[in-house]
Amino acid sequence: MSRHILFTNLDGCLLDSDTYSFDEARPALESLRSEHIPVVLVSGKTRAEIEPLRERLDHHDPFIVENGAAVYVPLETFDFPPERSRRRSSYHIIELGTPYALLRDVLRQIEDAVGTPLRGFGDLSVDEIMATTGLSREDALRAMLREFDEPFLVNGPSKLIEEICRQIVARGLNWTRGGRFFHLMGNNDKGRAAEILLRCYKRQGQLRERPDDLESIGIGDSLIDLPLLRMVDHPVLVQKPDGSYDPDINLPNLIRAPGVGPAGWNYAALELLGQVPVRRSRTNFGNREYQHNWR
Repeated sequence: MSRHILFTNLDGCLLDSDTYSFDEARPALESLRSEHIPVVLVSGKTRAEIEPLRERLDHHDPFIVENGAAVYVPLETFDFPPERSRRRSSYHIIELGTPYALLRDVLRQIEDAVGTPLRGFGDLSVDEIMATTGLSREDALRAMLREFDEPFLVNGPSKLIEEICRQIVARGLNWTRGGRFFHLMGNNDKGRAAEILLRCYKRQGQLRERPDDLESIGIGDSLIDLPLLRMVDHPVLVQKPDGSYDPDINLPNLIRAPGVGPAGWNYAALELLGQVPVRRSRTNFGNREYQHNWR
């Protein structure tokens, strides 16, 4: 069992934000696999979207869907059933999110309260989703198979956005912002879901006796990843397509990787494995000493 575990966002991070390719991250993915380091996919995508991607990645580790709403654990992952899980098909599933139909009803209530149309995924046609996201028709159809999380579009001043967010919180729900959409969601987030999985890995094999030996890494690119980055030992932020870093993410031990999307992902993961030349930065993940100049 590896003493590291890596949690990663997908769009704009492991996957290119425009092409959805992970080619630039292949060297690191291969090295992580050879080192038996689990790579947990943590995404706003649906299960229907992630399963074909797992085939392309040859991915066999757990994955988290719809911004922490559900955790899917392949049956052979642990020698015990994860907490609060139920078995379905080839997975143990932990559901943390709010049913999609309820979120749709709440979005309509908020739309009436603020007097402004709010277009959620459930209001968009397949063609509109394709145009907004750049997804293929097949992938757009998979993205529409939502169970727990409603992405929605907002066009208006900051005061309107603040009021919409206030209305969401007043109804006992949560919101976050991704690359293109705001998200209406229940009492779940990427960090909470990842923490459940991390506890499971610490109970597995030799780590059961020394759980603190397991160090966690999280890689993200936007505000939607902040709960995940807060949870891990080593949070990594990759650059956006314009070369900037999300200004809303500031953590004391944040590592800003030099590279956009999968290029930055690849660099950060390879440095973790000690497989890139140490030039502009030095990271010692083993003893938690930092000396970064990635800003």
